[in-house]
Amino acid sequence: MSYGIVFLRLVLGGIMAAHGAQKLFGWFGGHGPVGTAAGNRRLGFRAPLLMALAAGAAEFGGGLLLAAGLLTPLAALAIAVVMVNAIAAVHWRNGFWNSNGGYEFNLLIWAAAGAIAAIGAGRFSLDRLIGWEDDISGLWWGLGALGLSLLISAVTLTVGRSHGKPKGPVHLAHDEEATPRAA
Repeated sequence: MSYGIVFLRLVLGGIMAAHGAQKLFGWFGGHGPVGTAAGNRRLGFRAPLLMALAAGAAEFGGGLLLAAGLLTPLAALAIAVVMVNAIAAVHWRNGFWNSNGGYEFNLLIWAAAGAIAAIGAGRFSLDRLIGWEDDISGLWWGLGALGLSLLISAVTLTVGRSHGKPKGPVHLAHDEEATPRAA
């Protein structure tokens, strides 16, 4: 089981850190904070640059922490919040299937983050090395990360958006902040 958990942490954490790097630094074909903020503006967020930086930091930092197995429930929470915001702001209206721009992929990431918080970082983790893995894992940690992600996202989406509908057409990649590239 330890090998499976470390594999899942490394893959999910690495992918999420790369997504965050797209938003924060423009790496890996990303749009950086300005491009991400433009997408957030179209989604109706009141402080689009702040949201771009927050989402990027949550993905980048949460991904790195998850990959390292450090503060695993906090890492899972950061990732889960971004996924709930993505589902609500972009993907829900497109239905379930990712092929139609739906929330299937984001829901999978949200569930995986919660599962890792519940299971714990495993034997090959900094949480274990420090000696606190057993203290910050279990059913309630997983449910707490997922429940708090719903609560934080509800606040973000109601207080942080000026209205419920995006301004104009929104043609986004699989995450909520992407902006179309000029040809």
